[in-house]
Amino acid sequence: MTSSEPILIVGGGLVGASLAIALDNAGLPAILVEAAAPRVDDQPSYDERNLALARATVNGLTAIGVWDFAQDRATPITHIHTSRAGDLGSVRMDAAAEGVDALGWTLPARELGAALLRRLDRCRLLTRLAPARVEGIEAVDGGWSVAVSTAGGTRHILTPLLVGADGTQSGIRAQLGIGTREHDYEQALFVSTMTPERDPRGRAFERFTDDGPVAVLPLADRRVGVVLTVAADHAPTVAAMDDAAFAAFAQERFGWRLGRFSRPGKRSPYPIRRVAADHLVAERAVLVGNAAQTVHPIGAQGFNLGLRDALTLAELVSGATDPGAPGLLAEYAARRAKDREGTMIMSHGLVRLACLDQPFLGPLRSLAMLALDRVPPLRHALSRRGMGFRPHAPLAVREKTP
Repeated sequence: MTSSEPILIVGGGLVGASLAIALDNAGLPAILVEAAAPRVDDQPSYDERNLALARATVNGLTAIGVWDFAQDRATPITHIHTSRAGDLGSVRMDAAAEGVDALGWTLPARELGAALLRRLDRCRLLTRLAPARVEGIEAVDGGWSVAVSTAGGTRHILTPLLVGADGTQSGIRAQLGIGTREHDYEQALFVSTMTPERDPRGRAFERFTDDGPVAVLPLADRRVGVVLTVAADHAPTVAAMDDAAFAAFAQERFGWRLGRFSRPGKRSPYPIRRVAADHLVAERAVLVGNAAQTVHPIGAQGFNLGLRDALTLAELVSGATDPGAPGLLAEYAARRAKDREGTMIMSHGLVRLACLDQPFLGPLRSLAMLALDRVPPLRHALSRRGMGFRPHAPLAVREKTP
């Protein structure tokens, strides 16, 4: 096998599609294998969720030519307000105080998916196989032979680098023999949209409670995206609520900062588990996105983290003679380690500390929030992290200077 063989990406969700585009942008041939047909309605990750895209993420999407197709449906986040029911204090982040026009943007996953599909249509060096399914992989000299089932029959594709971007239940990860560390939060996430009495005007809210976090994100047309966490055993009751009961339930959990909620849209429940691969790389293979790590949705870090995976990998292979070389993959794992572990620890720790019903923690949480809100260097550091800026981040996501 020669290094001129295309990189093979399995999984065309948000992260896999972004990687395919980034490779094409860098002039590298690739093959994208996706189980779903290339339509927004058929791709399971292009769903009802409202994504909070960090500023660094939008930098990355701009660099690979996706944001031009998405920005008209995106809503800027200019303020973020974080609080905890029953505790004193809050943390407020403000775009103007950080010298930027927005801390991030909200965008429905379906809209981002549509933008990715439009950008994929313009790729020149990318081969898309969809619907298609990987039937098996076999190690060969210098790479992998991958059996891919398509409507036209089974193809055997040689690749020097196999990329698993096929989600939390990654089949590629399993076939590579990479184990996982898993934690069931015994929670379910409900996502919906509502109309608040007062215009959010670019404000996003995260409210921690004993029963789990609630996030409210500004959307277009004065709507808000509501992300509501409930105990798993309570999920059937919430799913069975009519619109009025669900709006009242969300109101009780969030409060009245935006006035009365009304007109809830379609709501979809998702079970919440943390799944972390034991290793990011194997022989001439690599994992990205949810195949590498699926984190608690608190802080909306999933896609933001996964895009940094994809753009780091694209950056490394773009200047390499052999995209699957052991040293290159070791460099990828090293570059992603701190960001990955830090994000997983942060999201897990926030769930445990901010939502734990322990009276003695209340004063400590209140002091921490007061400090983060009123000590400028701490607030600035938190804001920078919230905007997605990390050490050793790929060049595409870094803030551009005049």
